[in-house]
Amino acid sequence: MGGPRGGTPFFALSLPDPALTWMYGGTTIRAYQAQSLHSMSLTIETREVAHVTILDVHGRIVLGEEIGDLRDAVRNLVADGKKKIILNLAEVDYIDSSGVGELVGCYTTVRNAGGELKLLNLSQKVHDVLHVTKLYTVFDIRDDEFTAVKSFDYFFAK
Repeated sequence: MGGPRGGTPFFALSLPDPALTWMYGGTTIRAYQAQSLHSMSLTIETREVAHVTILDVHGRIVLGEEIGDLRDAVRNLVADGKKKIILNLAEVDYIDSSGVGELVGCYTTVRNAGGELKLLNLSQKVHDVLHVTKLYTVFDIRDDEFTAVKSFDYFFAK
């Protein structure tokens, strides 16, 4: 088993420099690190309002380190004993099926720890995906922060 035409096998390389040059069968090959044309990063800012932790999520919730960042943020909160969590998704411009799965995973993690996770300010794209998948019936979704925070208060919620 080898590379094209039975040559030396190819290996995945992590390129520390912008480019790497090597020889393959007498041919010089130059490889470049993949550069995204648009940012695929996810940023998460954490704040607390009236004993409720709010994660302001910005960017794309997609397969890769983005969903890992979201998973880690929620798991760290649960490990710190935070059981009232709101994901503010107003600035999420894209979510793929892995991202949807991670939202469900976060919800399950918090519920299994005896807490509640709610969604706030869904962007249109996230709203559409949750409706197509019928997950809007699973999540407690709020449109304004005051109502979302107060919904954790048993007396206010009734």
